[in-house]
Amino acid sequence: MVKEDRRIRIITGYYGSGKTEFAVNYAFQLAKIANKPAIADLDIVNVYFRSREKTKELEEAGIEVISSSVVEDNCDMPALSSKIAVPFLDKRYDYIMDLGGSEVGAKVLGRFGDTLDRSEVDFFMVVNIYRPETGTVEEIMHQIELLERMSGCKVTGFVNNSNLIHETTMEDIIAGDAYLRQVSDRTGIPIRYTTCMLEEVSDVDALRKQVQGEIFPMHYNMRKIWM
Repeated sequence: MVKEDRRIRIITGYYGSGKTEFAVNYAFQLAKIANKPAIADLDIVNVYFRSREKTKELEEAGIEVISSSVVEDNCDMPALSSKIAVPFLDKRYDYIMDLGGSEVGAKVLGRFGDTLDRSEVDFFMVVNIYRPETGTVEEIMHQIELLERMSGCKVTGFVNNSNLIHETTMEDIIAGDAYLRQVSDRTGIPIRYTTCMLEEVSDVDALRKQVQGEIFPMHYNMRKIWM
């Protein structure tokens, strides 16, 4: 699954897309096959769901966590550690970058300029059609244009993470697939993954037959059980 992706995986998505949940689940999968996995928390916009909040669990799985230069969880200053660029040059790393999906968040990537070899990058856009600003084909197209312009990277794949949290049905995920197929036809960008929460979708094989992209089963890591 994840080992076919490029060495540097940038994961982004608009607010509420679930991109951090996907990034953390992806990191745990990557840790099973990579010698030196790492995840960088570059989301300086969303103060609620941040991959660095799972530092203990990630490190216990053998994943290096790189976040802001401020250690405290309750501090949200947009300070970025110089360590973020180390895996760009050290080819031993398999690297995940959890990037904010707004205009402000995407600008962060521009700070690294020529340090980032685009040929080593997969830029995955996580989409939840049930969230604002990505509920129509045209809105998704607009978000692609914004992300690419502000980050300096081209989106290489979509992650269909369409869900209604605990109320999600297989039909909800399939509806997201239908929207993203239209966007894919217009842009040439493939649907790389389709996610499903194992707590909500029991028949993964049936889902696999009805959607594009590789099925990416996930568990809740970022969301408390009562949320």
